[in-house]
Formats: sequence, structure tokens, C-alpha cells
Amino acid sequence: MAKKQGKRKKRDETETYDGGGNRNAGIPAPPPSQPSSSGTIISSVRSSRHLQVLVGLTIAGLLLRFYNLGANSLWLDEASTLMFARQSLAGIWESTAGGEFNPPLFYWLEHAILLLGESEFVLRFLPALLGVLTIPVVYFVGKEFKDQNVGLIAAALLAFSPFHIYYSQEARAYAPMLFFFSLALLFYVRANRSDEVRSWALFGLFSAVSFWMHFYAIVPIAVLILHALVTRAGAIRHDILSAKNTAIAVAVFAVASLPLLIVTASLFLARTSSAPTFGMQGLDVIYQTLFQVSGFNDLIMAAFIVLFLIGVAVMWRDDRNGAFFLIFMMSLPFVASLILSSRMPMIPRHLIFLLPVYFIGIASAYPALHALVRNKKAVYAVVAAAALISTPFLATYYTTPQKNDWRGFSAELGGMTGEGDLIVVLPPYMAQPLDYYYGNATDGTLELGANTGSDLEAIREQYPGRETFYVVTWDILAVDPTGDALNWLDKNAEFVGQRMGIYLFVSA
Repeated sequence: MAKKQGKRKKRDETETYDGGGNRNAGIPAPPPSQPSSSGTIISSVRSSRHLQVLVGLTIAGLLLRFYNLGANSLWLDEASTLMFARQSLAGIWESTAGGEFNPPLFYWLEHAILLLGESEFVLRFLPALLGVLTIPVVYFVGKEFKDQNVGLIAAALLAFSPFHIYYSQEARAYAPMLFFFSLALLFYVRANRSDEVRSWALFGLFSAVSFWMHFYAIVPIAVLILHALVTRAGAIRHDILSAKNTAIAVAVFAVASLPLLIVTASLFLARTSSAPTFGMQGLDVIYQTLFQVSGFNDLIMAAFIVLFLIGVAVMWRDDRNGAFFLIFMMSLPFVASLILSSRMPMIPRHLIFLLPVYFIGIASAYPALHALVRNKKAVYAVVAAAALISTPFLATYYTTPQKNDWRGFSAELGGMTGEGDLIVVLPPYMAQPLDYYYGNATDGTLELGANTGSDLEAIREQYPGRETFYVVTWDILAVDPTGDALNWLDKNAEFVGQRMGIYLFVSA
């Protein structure tokens, strides 16, 4: 992409394309990197159909991400967020340094949010807000990468993405990490075209912030740095100083991330010391990731993959460096994830950073599709289609529980237990979401935890004759892959019922 810097800059300043073509659909490109007053911004929105649609998409994205934000119960990971956020700022860092496999920045921000309360809505507010703000950022990434049409289509795909909406409504760091990584991606694309020190430095800074949000952000950051070195290899061989600005970005990232980088090394060794007991392995990582980011629909996934490949082909015709970038940024994270999946848990949400690249690749197919219909308003039809294909999923998303219903389960459990009864949670860490809704002090029960059949037998011997309620989720197989605890329950307890993925047994 860097080789076309001069020609690209001149074209951006002087040329426009007719409605739906490769560039700006008859709307002059704004001057690059000019600071704007609020009046100038309002004037720009009034004169630009693309910006008007972007504002509409952002508002739609806000409604979709804040609607029913507190409806679902907290699940395990969200309850863990609350547990860490309740600690002091120093205590949160000590938890990370002591073995928590998530960086502290999101917990620090949630710690501040807790001043507003501890409701589900409050805990999920920050991911929802940053999820909304990611929509215009992706627009500007697509605009910088190719043109306003690509930016608008990519923003629409993100605004109505079921995958992104889901994780924008979860009190975890995935949506916040994507927001800051998208900013890093924006400044990387700018830096790769302009080689400006400011853009390189901002790329390094926002890369560091995304890494402080989630450890797995290091994968796309490393891929971007590798891409910079590969595309500039020829220039670097002739003049080592041509790598100066890239080195500045790396230095900014390293300095801003240094404490976390030190901790990450030991955590990575601990995480990969044995085979994972949950998550996905091998090619299933690729399939499930593409399936989920495509809206949990095989037909849409197939269509998106075809459109992405068409987008790469169009970019190859117009800008081979751009096509190489799309291939590089989609393939290398998948390769890294395939390799790591045999040594650490791999889940599609860890690869949420692929969304802007994937959607920009799909949007890059627009010129080829526009050539078939030759309609100035085709881009708006594509934006409408992005909303339409997500409608069936979203219709059920807001009307059915998406997470284990610990709220409802706890209410039912409280109606069954009495003073002196035992409540045994398998595995023990599932007490986190349970205790958010259930208070055993109310009916005088005693809450314990167990991992294995031996643990369960020891509890029965310690409290003979006590009526015992066993709260179980399939997570027990992650800590007890042999199934010993489930075998013990099968022999010594009776199944009472279940609420979604939560099972209740009572002593026989």
C-alpha cells in the first residue's frame, strides 16, 4: 500500500467517482487529517449522504446494543468481572500478576463504573458504549483503506452484526478491545500510506491499549508489525533508516506495555503447560469463528466468504498491496490460533479483532457488484441488506435468554431449600454467578464447593444426614475430565431439573 502513496494522495484530492463507484460517489473527499470545529462537523454531515447514513447506523447500533442490556442474567465470566472489579486498583494488578489470564485495564475501568452500582446494566454499560463507538471507527478504517462506500458497508455490517451485538452486551473486555484495536488499525492504514510519525506513534499507542484490554490482542498487533516489515523489506534493505517510523510504533507499544509484557511471559507458559480441557481445536477454530462472526448462519457464512474473496480479487486488480493486507490479516491470526489451540483454550470471541478486516474485505466486493446494477443508490441497498440479513437472529436474540439464567434458577433454589441444608456447587467457581442472585443467609443454608467424586464423598461424611442440593454445570468436565463427579452424582443423588445449562440434583 505504501508504494501508491503519492498517486493515492493526488487522486483523493482531485477525483470523485459516480454514485456507487470505487471512490466517493460524487462527494469530494475531505482534506486529510484537518482538525474540525463542531460547526464544520455538522456542516460536513449535512452535505454528505455517507455521513448521514453513518450517523443513522451509529444510532441504530446504539439502540441494538443498549436495548435489554440488563435482561440476561450474569454468567460466570461476567460475575468474575464483578469479583475483580470490586478489588482495589492495586489488588486488580496483583491478581493479574498472580495468575489471572486477563489484563487489568478492563477491570480498572469497571472498578470506576461500580460507583454507579452493581446491576447488570451498569456492568455492561462500558462494553455497550465502546461497541457503539466502534461503528464509526470501522467506517473510517474502510474509508482510509479504500473509499467511503467500503467504509459505509463495513460499518453497516458491524452495526447489525449479531456477534458484535452479543459481545457488546457482555461485561467482558472483548468489545472494548475491538474498539481500541480498530483505532490501532485505522492509524496503521494511515501510517502505511503516509509514513507519518504521528500515525505510527498512535498505532503503537492504541495497540498497547488494546493489549491492556485483552492478551490475545498481541496476535493481530504482531501480524500488523510483521506486515509493515514485509511490505517495507525492500526499502529497509536499501536504507535501514526507512524502518525508523515503524520502529517508533514498536517502541511506543513496548514502553506502554512493558509491565504487562513481563507478566504475559509467565502467564503464557502457565497457560500452555498442558492441553486445554475446553475450547476448540484444529480447523474447528476457523469454522466456528467464521460461522459466529457471520451471524451464526451457514448460508450467510458461505455468502460472506464468497464476497470476501471477490473483495480480495477486486483489490488485487486495483491495489495489490491492499489485497495482500486483507489476506495477511485474515490468514495469519487463523494460523496462529490453529497452532495455539492445542496448548490453550481457543474460543471465537478471542478473534473478535477479525471483524473490521473481514467486513472491509466483504465491502471491497462492492465495485464488482455495482458494475452489475449500475445504480447510484446501490450502496444504500447493500446497507439495508446488512440490516435485513440480521433480522431473523435479532428477533429471537431479544426474546429468549442468551446466557444461563442464574437469576431464575436462584429464585427456584431459594424456594426449595431450608435452614441447615447444604448447597454444593460443581465446580466451585460457579458460586460466583449463583451468589450474585442467591443469598444463603436468608434461609440458613451452608454453601460448599466440589470438583471430584472424592470431594463429594468427603462432604457427605462430614455432614451426614443433611439434605444436600447439588448445583452443576458442564464446566465440571473442564476441571474433572474423567467424569468422576458426575458418576458419583448418578449413584448418590437424584436429578431434580435444569434451567438452561444449570442442573440441580438432591441427595438421595
